[in-house]
Amino acid sequence: MSSWAGRTAAEIAAAVRAKEVTPREVVAEHLARIERLDGRIGAFRKVRAEAALAEADAVASRADLAELPLAGVPVAVKDNLAVRGESHRDGSAATPDTPAAEDHVTVARLRAAGAVVVGLTNVPELCVFGTTEGVFGIARNPWDTSRSAGGSSGGSAAAVAAGLVPIALGNDGMGSLRIPAANCGLVTLKPGHGVVPAGIGNGDWFGMSENGPLATTVEDVRLMLSVLADAEFVRHEERTPLRIAVALRSPFAGVSVSKPYTTAVRQAAGVLAKAGHRVRRAEPPYPLSLAITSLQHWTAGTAVDAAGLDPARLARRTQVHAAVGRRFLASVRTGDQRERLRARLTPFFTEHDVLLTPALARRSPKAAPWHKRGWLRNIAANSAYSPFTPPWNLTGWPAMSIPLGTLPSGAPCAVQLVGRPGTEETLLDLAAQLESLHPWQRTAPLAAQA
Repeated sequence: MSSWAGRTAAEIAAAVRAKEVTPREVVAEHLARIERLDGRIGAFRKVRAEAALAEADAVASRADLAELPLAGVPVAVKDNLAVRGESHRDGSAATPDTPAAEDHVTVARLRAAGAVVVGLTNVPELCVFGTTEGVFGIARNPWDTSRSAGGSSGGSAAAVAAGLVPIALGNDGMGSLRIPAANCGLVTLKPGHGVVPAGIGNGDWFGMSENGPLATTVEDVRLMLSVLADAEFVRHEERTPLRIAVALRSPFAGVSVSKPYTTAVRQAAGVLAKAGHRVRRAEPPYPLSLAITSLQHWTAGTAVDAAGLDPARLARRTQVHAAVGRRFLASVRTGDQRERLRARLTPFFTEHDVLLTPALARRSPKAAPWHKRGWLRNIAANSAYSPFTPPWNLTGWPAMSIPLGTLPSGAPCAVQLVGRPGTEETLLDLAAQLESLHPWQRTAPLAAQA
């Protein structure tokens, strides 16, 4: 492994601030790694090699270099957020190839903190699905390249898992950070509503979509989240015992959960119980209608984002998704269903501080041209493997995915932590405790062999 590619963001930034290495050296190593590996992974739509090296030199010349939290850290940006001078295509042939005049606020904050944008990562068209493929290629899981990296932040997750960048920016409207993080053995946190500026698509999918970090350690997630939120998320060394509910049942009726994921939850529960937390089985009172409510909001969000685009240039699955969603726009916009769900789940989170669940129900689908397959087949595949993430977009509450355990293939398994509004620090502290007591391999063997 090269000396800087594969290091954490915190390690790189500390070395750059101390002038042990220059931002150009760090970025050049990561660009070389991308050139060697990304043909096998498909993480990036656009690599900004020359521009990134110029940005790295600009960081090195900053008077405040010694104070930058992300000094010289290479970062990848999901291709539905504006990067100045680059187009953002949302994975679609229907979107304009027009360079953005300004950075999205989250990108601007990363750059202000000293990060260097090395490229824009692949997404499914309009960031709709939980697998990442389309006209710009297929993003594969670096742990098992026969499988999808997940979606819709699949390219960003694949880039971090392969050590192409130490951190990446993604977003999550129905699980689009947590799904690929769980597949690729990463840590992520979907922040609660309003913690990080959104500004995703045409209305943030009615306020359900949130921008957030993808990283290999809890420390890097905490560091990046602090930059994105422009707020400090303090680590508390003195840990108060938490009331942790352990739930194994799928929120969607009729969806089964495979043994590796239930085993991972039981293992995490045992680790946390031994650490002194009050852990007990308790299933949230999910309504039977939750799958339908999720589908209505999911499709309606796509209907809004597809408005104004040439339908003939959209994939068939996207066209159908948007057409279905148009029927639900009026009811979804009221917010009544989401408010009822929050009211139903709030008493549960009065009795419990944190909910522990599987991150997924089963491993990701095969890496394949899903964008050429029918809508129903895509819906069935997505719903069968990722039922645990949508409730927390509907409520707007924070949720994390953390690697824990392995699948029979050797790829990572993962668990999800959920908290009430304003508990991002609590979730980060609990995740850090799990990381300390049950550490995980940070990057995929594919990356380690390069």
